[in-house]
Amino acid sequence: MLLGSHVSMSGKKMLEGSAIEAHEYGETTFMIYTGAPQNTRRKSIEDLNITKGHEVMEKYGLSNIVVHAPYIINIANTTKPETFNLGVDFLQQEIERTQAIGAKDIVLHPGAHVGAGVDAGINKIIEGLNEVLTNDNNVRIALETMAGKGTEIGSLV
Repeated sequence: MLLGSHVSMSGKKMLEGSAIEAHEYGETTFMIYTGAPQNTRRKSIEDLNITKGHEVMEKYGLSNIVVHAPYIINIANTTKPETFNLGVDFLQQEIERTQAIGAKDIVLHPGAHVGAGVDAGINKIIEGLNEVLTNDNNVRIALETMAGKGTEIGSLV
């Protein structure tokens, strides 16, 4: 059985520190953000301390890391092309970081349609996912269900 929680990935230890924290909690897996969830500032892949992180994971039997995409991504946005484009571009970068870390799954909040209606928002999500899902990676995107506040997409599945 896999059991884990959201742990921090920060400082110089990055992935190594995440694995140590998960082990200290008695977990077998964990979820991380690759940076702050509210912005697009990220360390380079080379600075994520991946090799040492994997060594700690192997030592303590940790596996199946999950990455959570930042909240700033809104590929359901139907009113501002720049917001949609930022979301698609940044999601692609997050997928690259997810793959580099060795994770197979990234959790994504689908976003909000911002007034154009659910169908239009869903169509934008499909458009965005079609842009980022390629044969160049083996990362799965897990769309997280939402509470449904405002114009959020994904509260009814």
